[in-house]
Amino acid sequence: MGVTCYSQEFTTPVAPTKMFKALVLDSHNLIPKLMPHAIKSIEFVEGDGGAGSIKQTNFPEGAHFKYLKHKTDVLDKENLVCKYTLIEGDVLGDKLESIAYEVKFEASSDGGCVCKMTSAYHTKGDLVLKEEDIKEGKEKAMGMYKVVEAYLLANPDAY
Repeated sequence: MGVTCYSQEFTTPVAPTKMFKALVLDSHNLIPKLMPHAIKSIEFVEGDGGAGSIKQTNFPEGAHFKYLKHKTDVLDKENLVCKYTLIEGDVLGDKLESIAYEVKFEASSDGGCVCKMTSAYHTKGDLVLKEEDIKEGKEKAMGMYKVVEAYLLANPDAY
């Protein structure tokens, strides 16, 4: 099994606690409301959201994928860190065993935050992924972050 890691970060004027609450703690409620064209529903199939929980994301009819499951490995509410692993779903295809993610929200000097994301792609066999192999997934994740950011800027009392 090979492992390919990528990191990315973005800055936002939204406070880190608000971004963490919206994107991590309440994503199962907020994301399907903000992006119904991309995500039909998100539900816990095991646990209550803490470490060890398994969350299933269901995509709308006609989407490229049907569903995926993430397992929460670490949920550190105090330090605004979440580690989780994509463990199941057709999005893994025939090349990937799993994808491990770490997301951190760090305060910036202007009252906003820097969101740092690391992804570790665990491939089947000795396959080595190139950045273009995962470009679409990274762009979709960034798009989701931007939608949530816009929502939080338009609704300053949310979260």
